[in-house]
Amino acid sequence: MRYYLTLLTTFLLAYSSPTHTVEITKGAMLSHSCAACHGTDGRSPGAIPSINGKSARFIVDSLKGFRDGTRPSTVMGRHTKGYSDEEIQLIADHFAKLK
Repeated sequence: MRYYLTLLTTFLLAYSSPTHTVEITKGAMLSHSCAACHGTDGRSPGAIPSINGKSARFIVDSLKGFRDGTRPSTVMGRHTKGYSDEEIQLIADHFAKLK
């Protein structure tokens, strides 16, 4: 009897709980590398600028400037060299959506 009650309880809990689907976009995955310096979700805990909520255009222009060497940087130039224009746009769109 205990077996059936446990089975019924497990079934009820499994099917009565709301399911939450989280879609992880490519932009979100690419943005994880930014968290070490710019903070979780782009909210910097310190002296490094927060990028959370900045416009996508600002982020794209900044990243491309770092990548192309037209914007001075210490480490950002090295980080951005590995990103394509499409990946930069995905990262920018991701951070621009965060508030």
